[in-house]
Amino acid sequence: MSKNLKIFLGVSYLIILFSFLYFIFTAIEISKLNDFNYYKELQADLDTFISTNIITNLIYFFIFAIIWVSLLGFGSPILIISGILFGQILGTLISVISISIGALILYSIGNFFFRDLVKSILEKKFERYIQLFQKNELFYFFIYRFIGGLGVPFGLQNLIPILFGMKKVNYFLASLFGFIPGFFIINTIGAGLNSYISQANDFSMIDFIFTPEIYLPILMFSVLMVISFILKKKFFDDTNK
Repeated sequence: MSKNLKIFLGVSYLIILFSFLYFIFTAIEISKLNDFNYYKELQADLDTFISTNIITNLIYFFIFAIIWVSLLGFGSPILIISGILFGQILGTLISVISISIGALILYSIGNFFFRDLVKSILEKKFERYIQLFQKNELFYFFIYRFIGGLGVPFGLQNLIPILFGMKKVNYFLASLFGFIPGFFIINTIGAGLNSYISQANDFSMIDFIFTPEIYLPILMFSVLMVISFILKKKFFDDTNK
């Protein structure tokens, strides 16, 4: 049963990935990628399409993001896209909720079908954290999400709670609130990129970097990294055990 499910998940992930890539590469004219005016045309068309079908597109994005994350997809591309499509606030909201649900689904599937496999692969590497999470799984997993998962790839981040049997409601709430700061910053960058393309007449790397919609979230990200480092030292480093 688990072997068949693994094959199904793998095939489903590849189908979604290649469908997405096919859509992207058929919608984009490769020969015009060095023409900034082409990006402006794409941005204008995309803004018009999204604004005239906002509810439908939110639903499509919501479903796609859930499926993508539940099949071990990366989180960052989804966040940039949600910022570009839906802006800073709405993009953050839709991505936080959909990715939290997708992560919960992945955790539930992994915990039910692949618990022994996950433990055999990850338990030794993360055994020093298991006892810590067991003290207060909601608080420590919230911190874990807030600081970006200790540098662990996003798909594996979502499976680590299998090692200590985390309650699903705590998993969802810790993810939902822990994601907000980082997701907001990346969505802001996506929204800033969209704004820059719509306003600029030509691309300049200097102008792009020093656009407030770009450098402000980068500064925010730097502050978040400092805070994350401090929290990591306080709660997760061996010296504090």
